[in-house]
Amino acid sequence: MLVWYEKIKTIFDASVTELYNWFLGLFLLLITKIMQMKTLTQVAIAMSIMVLGVEVDASDYSDYYQNLPIDIAQVEMPQIPQNEVSIVDFGAKGDGVTLCTDAFAQAIEKQSSNGGGVVVVPNGMWLTGPIELKSNVELRIAKNAVVFFSPDKLLYERKKSSRCKPCISASKQKNIAITGSGTIDGNGSQWRPVKRSKVSDVEWKSYAKMGGKVMDNGSLWYPWDLKSGYANIGNSPKEMSQMRNDLIRFENCENILVQGVTVQNSPRFHVHPVWCKNFIADGLTVRCPWNAQNGDGIDISDVSTALIVNCTVDVGDDGICMKSDINDVPRLNMGTRDVLIQDCVVNHAHGGFVIGSEDVTAMERIVVRDCRFSGTDTGLRFKSGIGRGGRTNNIFISNIVMTDISDEAIIFQCDYINLPAGMKREDYVVPKDAKYIPEFQDIHIDGVICRGCETAISASGIEGYRCVHDIDIKNSTIVYTKKSEVIDAATAELKLTNVNLIFDRK
Repeated sequence: MLVWYEKIKTIFDASVTELYNWFLGLFLLLITKIMQMKTLTQVAIAMSIMVLGVEVDASDYSDYYQNLPIDIAQVEMPQIPQNEVSIVDFGAKGDGVTLCTDAFAQAIEKQSSNGGGVVVVPNGMWLTGPIELKSNVELRIAKNAVVFFSPDKLLYERKKSSRCKPCISASKQKNIAITGSGTIDGNGSQWRPVKRSKVSDVEWKSYAKMGGKVMDNGSLWYPWDLKSGYANIGNSPKEMSQMRNDLIRFENCENILVQGVTVQNSPRFHVHPVWCKNFIADGLTVRCPWNAQNGDGIDISDVSTALIVNCTVDVGDDGICMKSDINDVPRLNMGTRDVLIQDCVVNHAHGGFVIGSEDVTAMERIVVRDCRFSGTDTGLRFKSGIGRGGRTNNIFISNIVMTDISDEAIIFQCDYINLPAGMKREDYVVPKDAKYIPEFQDIHIDGVICRGCETAISASGIEGYRCVHDIDIKNSTIVYTKKSEVIDAATAELKLTNVNLIFDRK
């Protein structure tokens, strides 16, 4: 024992009193953790944290699934070994100049080949090209670290796809995570077109200083032939715009955690799991300029079992959005199911919570509660159109607080069309195949409080189809400045119970 004590004393270079206090603090912290745990597994995890210094979130998120209006499947945490390597060990330099793409790849491959582990991104500015995660690997970003994606578009090109590689991606992987409190920056201004109508004179001049090309009678700026000297990709500014990538995109993956980080300035969508199972977004800050083209925040596309909690979103398009599209591979047409969204804040966005515009395959068992939208264009937005629509089931939304909504607090829209930058509505051709028709139904909205919107509730379907029906809104108060209801009784059926729509002259 004496030898053991002397070794410990040497390691910590501490006095007997300091060692006593250290062990006492450790013991009390361990006891506190154990008292908070509910299962033997969680106790074991807590003990590993104390003894080994492993930074694992032991929460199983079960508390969020209490008192739900319907039973939905609960997410599972990814299981990732907690041995660490740093990208610095593989030659990375956090000087904002050295390209670290290979260092990220080697560190991830090292951990993956050893059965999994944590890749640490320490404080610094880490310039990189695309990062591809693999099974059983966690990317942990330190508080004062910025993962900054290179403006060199050639790094992201891929031959078999018209869209570039995502900045961070994973495909057909299991147990992956992005954690920490640092920042992931997609450098989106190097990619996105800019509408003249959405920027001030000062901002417009700042884009001109970058170079670029002004088109469509001066209404659009494209990042083409920039003064930075990086090569264009694609055959034209418009084609290059359509090649823009997502910042974080997971495809065909299972057991995913994105936690704590700031995700900003994506070329396109920010956080986008597609055809995945068990996805958790916890404590994210997602942001980009309010006028960023296609700057969606968190898009859940054909995902089975997802949890989105404690996130703050401030973006240029939809805030938190549910999608489901049709795919040539039948097994990928899984729909978006068993989703819980709670304790989130959406500031600027086209919609706070959104379903659509693609909701073809399935959209069911989705619960949204205890969220706040402030400064969004619309609050609760349900949008689709011919060729993009499907049926919703078991959608429950409750306890939503809204302020300063530019347009509608609640809107159901069935004539939505996707217009890329530079395309006019009159140029859009409605699909002749009426196979995929929107059907918003079995949607239950309870406890909305909105102070400040132009229109309280808007709803319209498509003549000849039953697109909006079995919608109930109750126990809500909406203060509007122009119109209380714009509901097409011929195509939309809504039931309002104890709903107070109050006019405010402003």
